[in-house]
Amino acid sequence: MSMERTLVLDHDRVQRKLERIVHQLHEENCEEKGIVVVGIAPRGSLLAKRLSEQLRAVSDLKIDLVELKLDKEDPLTGPATLNADLKDLKDRVVVLVDDVLMSGRTLMHAATHLVRVPLKKLTTVVLVDRRHRTYPIRADIVGLTLSTTVQEHISVELGKKDAVFLS
Repeated sequence: MSMERTLVLDHDRVQRKLERIVHQLHEENCEEKGIVVVGIAPRGSLLAKRLSEQLRAVSDLKIDLVELKLDKEDPLTGPATLNADLKDLKDRVVVLVDDVLMSGRTLMHAATHLVRVPLKKLTTVVLVDRRHRTYPIRADIVGLTLSTTVQEHISVELGKKDAVFLS
């Protein structure tokens, strides 16, 4: 049985979504000296890197890029780890980035890890929100909201040619 994939966002549309997210982040944080952009590995980290690069190009914000790793399938079994000291986030503006938000489990566990220290502000960003929430969390900034069935799968492919597919 072959899995048909439907192109939801082509490369140009992904780029426009990222540009809009960058401008929104800049507008919401233009009074700040700097922000910490935390990407949830693996694809959230790639998006966080891209957003950080684009944000540096349009603003004077000091941007620190951090990667957070956790088991997306079972985030309670293993520890969430940052490639920076959690204490360095204290009283900072933190932007938590992932590729797709569905149940909210990954984003909720990632946010729970980050708020173990007092943050000045936490903003959540996703490229695609599927709106199948089972956890009480939302994305503050969303590239695209899609109505899908639970059985359908969204895949975000980042590289020389970015794309978002529904299968």
